[in-house]
Amino acid sequence: MSGDIFSDPQQLAPPRVVRVGFDDGSFVLRSPEPLKPYARCIGEWLDHWAATTPEAPAFAERAPDGCWRRLSWGETRAQVGRIAQSLLGLKLAPQAPLVVLSDNALDHLLLMLAGMHIGRAVCTVSSAYCRLTKDHTKIHGILNTLGPALVYASDAQVYGPALASAGLHAVTVFSHGAETFPGALAFDSLLRTAEGPAVQQAFEAITPDTHAKYLLTSGSTGHPKVVINTHRMLCANQQMIAQAWRFLDHEKPVLVDWLPWSHTFGGNHNLNMVLRNGGQLVIDEGRPAPGLIEKSVRNVCEQQPTIYFNVPRGLDMLLPFLEADEELARQFFARLRVVFYAGAALPQATWTRLQALARRVRGQEIWLTTSWGSTETSPAITSAHWKLEQAGVIGLPLPGMELKLLPNGEKLELRVRGVSVFPGYRDAPQLTAQAFDEEGYYRIGDAGFLADDNRPEAGVVFNGRVAEDFKLTTGTWVSVGTLRVRVVSALAPLAQDVVITGHDRDEVGVLVFPSAEAAKLPAGELPTRIAAALKALRAEGGGSSQVPARALVLAEPPSADAGEITDKGYINQGAVLRHRAEAVQRLYGAGPDVVRA
Repeated sequence: MSGDIFSDPQQLAPPRVVRVGFDDGSFVLRSPEPLKPYARCIGEWLDHWAATTPEAPAFAERAPDGCWRRLSWGETRAQVGRIAQSLLGLKLAPQAPLVVLSDNALDHLLLMLAGMHIGRAVCTVSSAYCRLTKDHTKIHGILNTLGPALVYASDAQVYGPALASAGLHAVTVFSHGAETFPGALAFDSLLRTAEGPAVQQAFEAITPDTHAKYLLTSGSTGHPKVVINTHRMLCANQQMIAQAWRFLDHEKPVLVDWLPWSHTFGGNHNLNMVLRNGGQLVIDEGRPAPGLIEKSVRNVCEQQPTIYFNVPRGLDMLLPFLEADEELARQFFARLRVVFYAGAALPQATWTRLQALARRVRGQEIWLTTSWGSTETSPAITSAHWKLEQAGVIGLPLPGMELKLLPNGEKLELRVRGVSVFPGYRDAPQLTAQAFDEEGYYRIGDAGFLADDNRPEAGVVFNGRVAEDFKLTTGTWVSVGTLRVRVVSALAPLAQDVVITGHDRDEVGVLVFPSAEAAKLPAGELPTRIAAALKALRAEGGGSSQVPARALVLAEPPSADAGEITDKGYINQGAVLRHRAEAVQRLYGAGPDVVRA
C-alpha cells in the first residue's frame, strides 16, 4: 500500500452502514455492500496458488539449528496430496475428526490441510492441556468428547503420556519419537504414498456445509464446547475481510505469527488470510511470555511482516524491546502496513506508546486497527477498515453480516446473524438452541454502543461482556470490561493485567498481576505508584463504579492450569476470582498489603 490508503477505495472500503431501528429501542446494522462469491472449500485456495504461483513462498518455520524450513505453494500442495492419500488408505472411522495436540508447525499445517482437502474435520486442541500440566483429566475429557479417528502430536516424549492413558481407539502419529509409542506412525511415513485419484474424488465431494474444523471454546465455564466450523463459514469470512481490506486482492500478505491454531484468531482469521490471498506465513515459535517474547522479537524483525497480528498482551511485551533499540524498531516497521490487535480490548496506553514509536522511527503513525468476532463466527463480524484515532472502536459489520444492538440492563447487548455464523455445537442440540434467539441471531454475550449516535458510520465501541458486569451494594452497575482496560492503561507499564472485584460490595477493587517492569522497582515503590495512578484516575472524574478504591498486588502469576490465562495471553476474570477468593477477602480487609486510592 502506498499513499493515503484511507482515501483510496482501491485499498480500503469506505466506512458505510445501514441502520434499521425498532420500537423496542433495538436496531440492526448491516453493510450496504453485498457479499461477493467465495470459494466452495479451503482446498480450492491451495489448488489455485499451487497452480498459478507454484514457486512462490508459502510457509516457513525455524528449525532447531536456527535455519529456516520453507515450503512453496507447489511443494505445500504436493505434500498435502500425499498425506491426504495416506489418510484415505488408513480407512479411518467415518465422521470422526483428526485431532492435533501440539503447537503451530509445518507438519501440523500439512496434516490439517490434508484432512480438510478430503472432507475430514480437524480439531487443534491447545497444547497447554498436555504441555503445561501433569494432570491429564481435562485432555482425556476433551479427547473422549471428540472421539478422534487419528491423533497427531509433534513429540511422543511430550504428548505421549497424556495419550497413553486416554483409552482411545485412534491412529496415533508423531513427528518425533513415534518408535517409542506402541503402534504409533511416524509423520514422515504419511509422505511416502503418491497421490492417487481418490484424493480428487474426496475433494470434489466436499460441500460448503461440510465440517472443516472443530474448535473448542475457551472453557471459562470449565467445560469447553465443540464449535462446528464449516467450509462455507471460513471461505465466506475471508471474502468479507477482502471486501473491506481491498488491498489483499493485489498485495499478498506476509505474516510472522505466533497465534495458536487452536483458536480462531490464529487458525482461521490469520492462516486463512494467507491461504485465500496466496501470501506467506512465517510461524513464530515465540509468544508473549518471559523467555519466549525474545524469539518473537527476533522473528518479526528478521522476517519483516507486512501485516502484524497480535493480542494486546503481545504488543505490550514487544514494545519495551523496540523502544530500547531503534534499529530493531526500524526492522520491525520496514515493510509493515498495518498492526492489528484482537482477542481482548487494547489499553489506550499501549496504543499511545506504539504510535509514538512509529512516529519516531518512520516519521508517521502506523495504521493501527482491529476487528471483533468469536469462535462461533469464524471469526470476523466487524472490521475497522478506516483510520481510528484511539482504542475502543471495533468497526462496522462486514458484508453478509447483521449486527443487532438491543437494550439489556444498563447496556446494549450485541447479537449477530450471517453466513459465517456457526450452525451449532457438535452433538449438543440443547446448547445450540440456547445460543440463538427466536430470530436466529447468535447471542455472543458482548455489549457495545455507537461511537456517535448521529453518525453510525463512525463505528461500534466495545463495551465488555454482559455476564461479567455486576452491581455494587449501592445499586450501581460496574462495566468490568471497560474499567479493566482503563485501569491497565492507568497503571502502565506496571501491570501485566488486572481483575476487577466488587460484586455485592460497596466499592470497586482491583487485583493486580505485576509486569516485569514492576519487578525492577525498589522495594515499597510499587504500592506507592499504584496508589498515585488510582488517585489520578479519580481526579479524572467518574463515580464509585468507574474508579477502584483499593488494590492488591498478587505475588503469584496467572496459572494456566487453573484456567486463569489463555494461550493468547489474556486473563480469564472469572477463573481468577474463583481461584483467588482468599485474595479478594484480603483485598477488602485492612491488611498492610492493601493499597488504598
